[in-house]
Amino acid sequence: MKKSILILLGVFTLTFSAKAQDNIEALLLASPNDATKLIQGYFNPAMKGFIYSMNSGWYHTAKVHKVLGFDLQIGLSASMVPSEDEIFSLAGLTSVSGASSAPTFAGKDVKTPLVVTRTLSVNGQSTQVSANFSMPGGKSSSLPLNAVPAPAVQFNIGLPFKTEAMVRYFPETSIGGDNSKAKMYGIGIKKEITSWFGPLDKLPLHVSLLGAYTSMDVNYGIANVTTGPIQTNGAGAEFSLKAYTVQAIASLNFPFINVYGGIGYSGGTSTLKMNGTYTGVYSYAIPGGGTATTTENLTTPNDMKFDASGIKTTIGARISLLFFKIYADYTLQEYNTLNLGVAFSIR
Repeated sequence: MKKSILILLGVFTLTFSAKAQDNIEALLLASPNDATKLIQGYFNPAMKGFIYSMNSGWYHTAKVHKVLGFDLQIGLSASMVPSEDEIFSLAGLTSVSGASSAPTFAGKDVKTPLVVTRTLSVNGQSTQVSANFSMPGGKSSSLPLNAVPAPAVQFNIGLPFKTEAMVRYFPETSIGGDNSKAKMYGIGIKKEITSWFGPLDKLPLHVSLLGAYTSMDVNYGIANVTTGPIQTNGAGAEFSLKAYTVQAIASLNFPFINVYGGIGYSGGTSTLKMNGTYTGVYSYAIPGGGTATTTENLTTPNDMKFDASGIKTTIGARISLLFFKIYADYTLQEYNTLNLGVAFSIR
């Protein structure tokens, strides 16, 4: 189980590896403003998908546990990227030319060749220099249903006053090599309010209010590179994702099956920061013909921010086999989300 969670946590961070053909750090060859636009445009669907997935799978019933009743659930949410977010526009870039659009993280695995043209100081003189690089291809072929996944291991326990606490936790753990690490935690509260509606508490219908918050941090190391158009030393990327959701939920509970659903709001923010030293290698024309190369210490973009938010509506069903539960639900929102899971429950 732990290995599977690590694989899912690393789905998009692995694209930063300097050993991979994608070479995402080559985007820093562009001017700082253009590099920021390229990186944000490429990763935007991944960040939004993670936010929506992290906000899913918090419940499979509106009924709360009795005091000290509990369940342990293991689930996987996958937020599907709309087709319009599979590509992004390259319009407005000042240092980059060669194409009008490129695949995002969720697009087709097709690289987009681009040319950078900048003015740098070479031997004390302003000189026009250039470099060639390619935008990385998308990862749609590696994403089932073209969806961004987020796993969750969650523990729920009943508290007094028809309340239930929910905790998600995954300790800081290494992902592959290059000192890459990931950790995740989340907290939530569910308050059953069925009794507020009078005779409804005599029916198999349960109604609750739910609020939850999840945080995930991923540090990905980039191997040192000493050759090629971009060279790295002590490089890495830091992802920080914060997601929250508030919902009103209801369920019809029967001995073997129950159906549940909810409506609410889902939102979150994420940041991406690139660390280390990056050196670009550019070529320029020399008098009398021929070309030469020059190097430039590249400026990493300021912390890049992403956000996602919107109304969500969920419908799902759960099968109960004594203490063992199997559940699935589907959420309509900006990135529609499928959630599947199992739980061991003692009420």
